[in-house]
Amino acid sequence: FAFSGLMTCKSCGCAIVAEIKKERYIYYHCTGYRNKAAGKKETCSRRYVREEAISEQFAEVLGKLTFDDEVLDWVRDALHASHADQRREQEAAIERHQAEYNRLQKRISAMYVDKLDGLIDQAFFEEKSEEWRREQRQCQKEIERLQTASNAYFDAGVQLLELAQSAKRLFRRQEPREQRKLLNFLLSNCVWDDGVIEATFNQPSDLLAETNAQACHRDGAKGGDCTVPEKWLRE
Repeated sequence: FAFSGLMTCKSCGCAIVAEIKKERYIYYHCTGYRNKAAGKKETCSRRYVREEAISEQFAEVLGKLTFDDEVLDWVRDALHASHADQRREQEAAIERHQAEYNRLQKRISAMYVDKLDGLIDQAFFEEKSEEWRREQRQCQKEIERLQTASNAYFDAGVQLLELAQSAKRLFRRQEPREQRKLLNFLLSNCVWDDGVIEATFNQPSDLLAETNAQACHRDGAKGGDCTVPEKWLRE
């Protein structure tokens, strides 16, 4: 049962479960367990809904994430530009840490000469050189961290956009078990209101859905297409 345990009843808060009817059809309904266990009257209608109807409702929910290919291109380019800016900042930071590392090395070398010339004693040399070497190690750690910084945020951003763009289409093509995985990733707090599903998107899918809805509303008011780059590219 792909969607069993995914939803709760809006009326009584009980779990929505599934069962097989006529040995082939899967139906979902509220258990009504809380009121039943407490000896109270049921507060929901205990309506039975076919799994195919539930699947179609979830597909329509995921359709809220669908936006134009042009928008996907715009946001992908914006992420790419953002990544280029980040790389420049990383390179500048590496240069600063490397310059500090070299400055400390010159200090250690100069102090070593002073020790050889008898201008400072061994204890002072060891104390200061160890202090500066600790600072060097910290510089080296920061350099390594910046050098190994991956494209993860850029890649993840693009992949998330592409998933959102095709979520409804993918969902309809998948088997129920795979549909459940996709729903778990994108949705949370799914509520059953007498057979009608209400769902909340997980972050950051909620931002995509909200932005898409606002962009479409704005364009719909203008009688244009749902393509508002300013809304998508902001922040």
